[in-house]
Amino acid sequence: MLSRVADSCFWLSRYLERAETNSRILDVNIQIALDFEENNDAKVRQHWMPILSTAKEQELFYQIHSEVTSEAIMDFVTFEKANSNSILSSMTQARENARTVREQISSEMWEQINRLYLYLQSPSARTAFRESPIGFFRLLVDHLHSFQGITDATMTHGEGWQFIQAGKYIERADSTSRVLDFKYHLLLPSGEQVGGNVDITQWMAVLRSCSAMEAYFKISHGHVTSWQVAKFLILHDTFPRSIRFCVDALDQALHSISCVDRGHFSNEAERLSGALRSNLAFTTVDSIFRFGLHQYLDQTQERLNEISNALAETYFRWT
Repeated sequence: MLSRVADSCFWLSRYLERAETNSRILDVNIQIALDFEENNDAKVRQHWMPILSTAKEQELFYQIHSEVTSEAIMDFVTFEKANSNSILSSMTQARENARTVREQISSEMWEQINRLYLYLQSPSARTAFRESPIGFFRLLVDHLHSFQGITDATMTHGEGWQFIQAGKYIERADSTSRVLDFKYHLLLPSGEQVGGNVDITQWMAVLRSCSAMEAYFKISHGHVTSWQVAKFLILHDTFPRSIRFCVDALDQALHSISCVDRGHFSNEAERLSGALRSNLAFTTVDSIFRFGLHQYLDQTQERLNEISNALAETYFRWT
């Protein structure tokens, strides 16, 4: 497979997963905001500004908007073309990558991406967003879920499909770590120790942001604590949005591409993914909290970036 094609398949998948993550975060943030007893400017700023994950995004936001409101943040993260991580920008990049590899993907995949891209550009999307933001974001998630099903059902599961899987799972692992880190520090009451009581409704919203609430309750017997939620979203081996599951699937995709048995490695990306996979398989939630949840998630994000860079160096660089 050409490096150009592999690169486009990988980033097509990452951009779509990023759009879905942003839709989930905005959906759950709206739900949490509905539970506020007070809704002053300071509370709104504290709740919504962390969604702008980088200093560059915050600077750009203030160049466009004069004040922080929930509506302004949602519009910026959803429709702002100047924001490279907005849902619309992510869909634009996904569509462009899909266009360059139309001979590799199925026509149904292209039609689904193109349909969603055109919808986001249309006045009807703005209308739906204004009338029911929660309904709008859930519709986007449904469409993106449909794309995944279409991909699995209509594309041959060869190298191109494996690069799509690698992009999906590396982005999903990174997104889950960021959602958990962001929500944990936002929701932890001031002055309360790690592992203390945190409002159950808000932690249920954290689970909903990863579509994890039903799966979590099937094994937790109705108990919701920060420790249990972190354990589930980081270490559960069969939930498809846990970090451990995603890293395992990423490692599987990389070895399927190289045709090297798991447990061995032929390039730096495989070595790094195998090391991270082993760490997640043999660590415990107690050791994570002793190390520091934020520090552990930050370290995991750095390792995922290293894997992505190594993967690009191995397969996408061409001279």
